[in-house]
Amino acid sequence: MASAASSPAKATSFRDQSVFVQQLLPAARTRLVTISDKAPLHEAARLLCAGTDLVIVCGNSGAMVGVITKTDVVARIGECQGAACTTAAALVMSTEVLQCAPGDLVHEVWAKMKSRNLKNIPIADADGQPVGVLNARDALGVLLQEVKIEESLLRDYVMGVGYH
Repeated sequence: MASAASSPAKATSFRDQSVFVQQLLPAARTRLVTISDKAPLHEAARLLCAGTDLVIVCGNSGAMVGVITKTDVVARIGECQGAACTTAAALVMSTEVLQCAPGDLVHEVWAKMKSRNLKNIPIADADGQPVGVLNARDALGVLLQEVKIEESLLRDYVMGVGYH
């Protein structure tokens, strides 16, 4: 599993240094859906049909070993013979997973997500246990809010508000 902060992107301003993935965990926890690596693929498909974009596959220890997306399921279902598809989730999952940690900077994680065209990225603790799924919308929302605050401060500076 690759960490999103393994090769950090260069910070563009002071504001980028303050937003951590930890701040987005409450929303990210609501998107966390896990399945055992021994579970059948149709179980992952059922979870994905419920509006989930990403199912995290966990091994016996509970650590993340891969992810399954709708694309993975559709690709494999095309090879199944009727309703008898009993393929294990572990045979379909993507194992080269970009993940992040609660202590990672959001702008660095966003840069990695953008470079790989990812909509979601798993958040894992130090033991590899999944703790949430960061959505691009959430990351962009926080970064946009930071830009709005910076814009407001700049406008106040130019207008002389609060300066003598």
